[in-house]
Amino acid sequence: MSKVIINAVNLEKHFPIKKGFLKREVGTVRAVDGVDIEIRSGETYGLVGESGCGKSTLGRTLIRALPPTGGEILYTDQDDSTVDIAGYDRVQLRAIRQDMQMIFQDPYSSLNPRMTVKDIISEPLICAEKFSSAEIRENVETLMDRVGLDVRYLERYPHAFSGGQRQRIGVARALALNPRFIVCDEPVSALDVSIQAQIINLLKELQDSLGLSYLFISHDLSVVQYISTRVGVMYIGHLVETADTQSVFDNPQHPYTKALLLAKPIADPRKRKNNFVISGEVGSPSNVPKGCRFCQRCPCKEDICSEEVPELREVLPGHKTACHFPGKELTA
Repeated sequence: MSKVIINAVNLEKHFPIKKGFLKREVGTVRAVDGVDIEIRSGETYGLVGESGCGKSTLGRTLIRALPPTGGEILYTDQDDSTVDIAGYDRVQLRAIRQDMQMIFQDPYSSLNPRMTVKDIISEPLICAEKFSSAEIRENVETLMDRVGLDVRYLERYPHAFSGGQRQRIGVARALALNPRFIVCDEPVSALDVSIQAQIINLLKELQDSLGLSYLFISHDLSVVQYISTRVGVMYIGHLVETADTQSVFDNPQHPYTKALLLAKPIADPRKRKNNFVISGEVGSPSNVPKGCRFCQRCPCKEDICSEEVPELREVLPGHKTACHFPGKELTA
């Protein structure tokens, strides 16, 4: 088993709700609320859940793009030294920034329209302040070739490219400083299906050749199943199930995971599926239920579910879930 490079322990990210002329705090949005997650070297950890569950906030907090409210973010560097970066200031973070990068969801808004491709990809190299002009030019051309773009396009602006090409530029920018860990925040959701396949295959090729680790955030279960080594399911800022990909898709234990998989389209019309449809809206992270966070929508709930918060515990070998009654069948 490969070593853990990112280990979040009881990680929290809360946002204050302020109202009135004096901006008094009247509540808290618990976007990430006590998450434990491990990401190993060379693996792709898929993170799924409905919109608003805190997936993107978790990814940004892990790489310290957002400061955590509480918990630990244990990072193991190339020398196998483990440090807690949760409390690092800007000066301390600068030393590890090159090891953690991000690929954003929308290739149309994540690239500066006033910068050429050369300027966009070279910006991380310039900020690192350790490369000459000739080295920057050489690295940019190498990165362009690695992501499948013609070096003749270096002086072009983002508007001259398609969505798939723009995302390749974003991938090249993320690779500029040879990172070890990349947060992929729904990197293919804004692309056509055929282009999605190209970008997914590109990410897999880069992972194999460079030994990258990914946190792959998506709401597309088919994509997550294809690319991920392990999967985590998130609901209202909390991780409700995590296991290897095959276990999650073949034998889900949490009712929410089961409901998500039942909502996944089946390409073969001859195959019948359970007609269960999850009811209600995603709960609010500013008004978290007292007990299980899913109990208001769960068809399997019992009295204990609204009173006690279930712990994320191992119910099968390597398979953890936060449910009082794991494995219970859903009925329409």
